[in-house]
Amino acid sequence: MSLIGCGVMTGVGAALYAAGVRPGTSVAVFGCGGVGDSVIQGARLGGATTIIAVDIDPKKLEWARQFGATHTVNAKDVDPITAIKELTGGNGVNYSFEAVGSPKTVEQALFCRDLAGTCVFIGVPGPGPTLTIDLQRFFDIGGHWCVSWYGDCLPTRDFPLLVDWYKQGQLKLDEVVSRTLSLDEVEDAFAAMERGETLRSVIVF
Repeated sequence: MSLIGCGVMTGVGAALYAAGVRPGTSVAVFGCGGVGDSVIQGARLGGATTIIAVDIDPKKLEWARQFGATHTVNAKDVDPITAIKELTGGNGVNYSFEAVGSPKTVEQALFCRDLAGTCVFIGVPGPGPTLTIDLQRFFDIGGHWCVSWYGDCLPTRDFPLLVDWYKQGQLKLDEVVSRTLSLDEVEDAFAAMERGETLRSVIVF
């Protein structure tokens, strides 16, 4: 249940509240860590039928499939915008999500959309990074671009909802826990996180 308090709520809420994913739509998620995989789950709960996971780590792409990704794109091997267009009949996705915080992936998320699609910016960039884009290209595609903080959630409403979904088997939480550890192992857990070896590590007292 500790997972609900941060990454899971952020991702699920971004899909259901910030974007408003609807049944039968298409989604692309850039960055398939704990938050990105929660976006994938939120998109699945919202009824999306095409969910494309984008990352540069094959292990994370493999994990993304168990949370509901229908397709995966390794951005190390191919141009993700081109790959996403090919997977969507040349159109692009209805909704894209950026869960990395990098100018490059933000731009990719913006331009992999179909006309009038929605792009949700979730990744925390930290101070310093800037984004330069072709304004005419951005204008021509139309649609919406927004930032989602904490999944635009209302905790008193949404935490019980997520718990119910977990109890019903609709929300996967056990699978997000890739490691349990003691308090003495926290530094090792941070190192493993930086190496991309875990989704979420949980301290057990």
